[in-house]
Amino acid sequence: MEPASNATVYIVDDDAEVREALAWLLRSRRVLSEAFASAEAFETMLAERTASGLMQRQPCCLLLDVRMPGGMSGLALFDKMVERGDTAGMPVIFLTGHADVPTAVATVKRGAFDFCEKPFSDNQLVDRIQAALELSARHIEACRACHELQDRLADLTDRERDVMRLVVEGLPNKLIADQLDISVRTVEVHRARVFDKMQVKSAVELANLLRAAPPA
Repeated sequence: MEPASNATVYIVDDDAEVREALAWLLRSRRVLSEAFASAEAFETMLAERTASGLMQRQPCCLLLDVRMPGGMSGLALFDKMVERGDTAGMPVIFLTGHADVPTAVATVKRGAFDFCEKPFSDNQLVDRIQAALELSARHIEACRACHELQDRLADLTDRERDVMRLVVEGLPNKLIADQLDISVRTVEVHRARVFDKMQVKSAVELANLLRAAPPA
């Protein structure tokens, strides 16, 4: 397993021995981890780091116990995360006992990444963690690309946006000039500025960029 050096696995389980065993397993694979004894403690950390802008800057996933008597259950925490959209960037792997398998299967259908039945195979769990971290990394990269695109688009003037829209539609400069009631030379200038600001070299590349990461 060769995870990103900045990847983090969060562990939420009320059993101290389970938390310690999972942390040791992850250390043996050179993976950073943070453990929490309750869903409430994890929620507090998540809220604080989200407010400070520290979350979603690095790949991460969550190992979550289904049942945690005496407080918020893993299922209740998962529901909150789904409502907020947290699970896209932080895939959830449920840790479950045999009796909870049907429940865990149902959570996968609702967006959980996977579940591992206790006692779990170390290698199997590590493989699923690796896959979850890779999914998280792809999500973060997609968000970064989308934000970068939004910044480029925000730098365009209204006229440049008009020209870009018609360029993407495949119109030649003469027809763009006619539609916008400007000279062909002006179209050429705006077209060159659009390509420069959007960091592309052709209309096809521009169209592909907008298609791959559409503006919000």
